[in-house]
Amino acid sequence: MIIEVTVISGEGLLVRKKQPVKRNAFVVVRSDPFNHQSTGTDTYGGSYPAWNEKLVLDLHAHTRYITVEAHSGSRLIGISNIPVSDFAGGFLPENYLSFLSYRLRDANGEKNGIINISVKVKAAAGKVQPAGERVAGGRVFEHGIVTGVPVSYRHENGTCV
Repeated sequence: MIIEVTVISGEGLLVRKKQPVKRNAFVVVRSDPFNHQSTGTDTYGGSYPAWNEKLVLDLHAHTRYITVEAHSGSRLIGISNIPVSDFAGGFLPENYLSFLSYRLRDANGEKNGIINISVKVKAAAGKVQPAGERVAGGRVFEHGIVTGVPVSYRHENGTCV
C-alpha cells in the first residue's frame, strides 16, 4: 500500500524542554527502519514551523504504526508513533484524507509540542481485490452467503424448456 503524508505544521516545539526552536526545523516520517522521507527545513517558523510538504511512502501490510520525528538541526525534538488504524481502518475508503494531530514526546517521554499531518491511503499497483468482491463497471459488489435450491429442468437443443 502507498500512503501520502502531508506534514502540515508543528506547534510549541522546544529544545531542552524550555527554549523555543529558533530555526531549521524539519520532520522525518518512517514507515519502517528502511523506508523514510523528510521535509525540507523551515528556517523562519521558530517553535511553530509550517512545511505543507507531501511525502510518499510504501506501507507494508504488517506495519502497525508510522513514526513522525521532529528535528531542529541535528537535535531530535520529539517523536510520535501514529497507529495505521487511525488512517487506514477497514471503514475508511481508499483516497480518504485524514487530518491528524499528535503529541510529540522527547527522548525522556515528556510532552514536547504537537505535529499536524494529513494522510491519504493510495491503492498499491497491481492491487488484488479481497475475496468475495468483484469490480464491474467501476462498482464494487459484495457477495454474501447463498443457499442453492435444486431445480429440475429439461434441456432440448441448447434451450431450457
